[in-house]
Amino acid sequence: MVLVMGILGLVFCQVLAPIAWVMGNKELAAIDAGRRDPTNREHANIGKILGIIGTVLVALGILFFILWIAFVVLIAAGGAASAMAI
Repeated sequence: MVLVMGILGLVFCQVLAPIAWVMGNKELAAIDAGRRDPTNREHANIGKILGIIGTVLVALGILFFILWIAFVVLIAAGGAASAMAI
């Protein structure tokens, strides 16, 4: 399940990436505690890693969007100021 969430979070629905990260951590803790089958460790770890990558990409996308909005506002404000100076 964690692997599927990680893949979906990375490729289709980025909101799922942090969920995959958290679920991967919980699954690995359950495996370490002996409550889950240890043969699923690799899938849980890969899902967790994909969740981390997806979360970082989402954060970078949000940062880029904020910087783009700031750039557009500054350009618009600069254009309005130069138009008033004429």
